[in-house]
Amino acid sequence: MTPPVTHFTLRDTHRLIPSRFPPTGILDVVTLPEDLELMFELEGWTNDRIAAELGIIRMLPANEWVVGRPHATAIMAAFCHPAPNGGRFNTADLGAWYAAFDLETALAESTYHRTKELAEVGVFETAVQMRQYLADFDTDFHDVREDEPFFAPLHDPESWTASQRLGTQLRRSGSNGIAFRSVRHAGGECLACYRPRLVFDVRPAGHFEYRWRGSPTPEITQLAAA
Repeated sequence: MTPPVTHFTLRDTHRLIPSRFPPTGILDVVTLPEDLELMFELEGWTNDRIAAELGIIRMLPANEWVVGRPHATAIMAAFCHPAPNGGRFNTADLGAWYAAFDLETALAESTYHRTKELAEVGVFETAVQMRQYLADFDTDFHDVREDEPFFAPLHDPESWTASQRLGTQLRRSGSNGIAFRSVRHAGGECLACYRPRLVFDVRPAGHFEYRWRGSPTPEITQLAAA
């Protein structure tokens, strides 16, 4: 079953990423994809990270690359630096722009994943600062938010097997992305966008600190507005 397609007009979707990642880079100043190719080729001779990034970015058509606009680096990083195990609707081969429809859901999703990382090493005494990005969308997404049996495996809180399989199929067929239910925040909704150029008006909105004090439930503090 192919999920239905819904048109979404969304303002102020929320994405939270660790603040250690640089907010700007060469993608913000390069104006043409062919210039980006040249810069990557020159840097890639001595920079393994850029060489690897170029290999991933080439999995996207050049006309999908976002360059020369505010926060282009932040947008493309979502695609060029996928998590080692991928995400709910993407594999480790190529990332996606994940965002929540509201801040509370974004906080629940991001604290869950940070806490899971800490649980793997058995240490709940640390803090991490997160940068918040807002973004707008006006496009069609495949929609699996309905509470029906076919979509249940896609929202398995313990496994991404079914959801990654569907995501791979839809991405290959040209899908813009997928709207889905949050499994970390009841009633919350999220999206995974597969096309960088559909992520509009990205802007920073604030910083948060997640602090664990011996418990898997972190304290969340908003540090500052953007």
